[in-house]
Amino acid sequence: MHRGKGMKFVGDSRVPANRKPNIPKDYSEFPGKTEAFWPNFLLKEWLVGAVFLIGYLSLTVAHEPPLEKIADPTDAGYTPLPDWYFLFLYQLLKYDFASGPYNVIGAFVIPGIAFGALLLAPFIDRGPERRPGKRPLATSFMLLGVAATIFLTWESVAYHDWEHQRSQGEIVAEVEVDTEAAGYAIYEEQGCISCHGENLEGGSAAPSLAGSGLKADEIADIAVNGKGNMPADLFQGTDEELEELAAYIEEVGAE
Repeated sequence: MHRGKGMKFVGDSRVPANRKPNIPKDYSEFPGKTEAFWPNFLLKEWLVGAVFLIGYLSLTVAHEPPLEKIADPTDAGYTPLPDWYFLFLYQLLKYDFASGPYNVIGAFVIPGIAFGALLLAPFIDRGPERRPGKRPLATSFMLLGVAATIFLTWESVAYHDWEHQRSQGEIVAEVEVDTEAAGYAIYEEQGCISCHGENLEGGSAAPSLAGSGLKADEIADIAVNGKGNMPADLFQGTDEELEELAAYIEEVGAE
């Protein structure tokens, strides 16, 4: 600015003089092919998510989840079972080509390829069509993935030993065990403790003796002749020791 020449203003042409309101674009020229993300598409996603969330909450209220006993890291015979949404991967690890020496294939390679393909799907199929019939590649891979997941989950549920699963995680009432008793010394000496536990609580290979309700003659017969997974002739003591052990287990089993 110079004296006597007045004042000059410089304007920035990038700033519009008349600002337009934030109105979504008109998609009427593309009927059935696209829509505004906000609020149309996002509102539909929220509504579907709310329906599933309410459904899951109703199931958790109607069906109390089963509880198991406190986790025991020393129990090497316990067979863990994943939640339902991982059962298909659990079943995959049972096949010969994905287990044993090929465990890496079942645990990392096959799931990595499947989930990697899912992540790359938007980049592989970039067509504007939304109808499944017009997108054969994406539709085929999606149907294959859903069918494989349903089949593996069904196989895992149908052929799993649920009776053993419930028994090994069953909550057993704790009883006071007299470790100073003569019967408990025989219990240790004869190796019963290795299967039935220090507190007669049982394990993955043997049932609990605490609260079993067995009589002394039944216990003596099982100790000599075996029962179920327990082989015969495991007891190697005298008749007096057998009577002492049976009486002790009967007393604990009655509590």
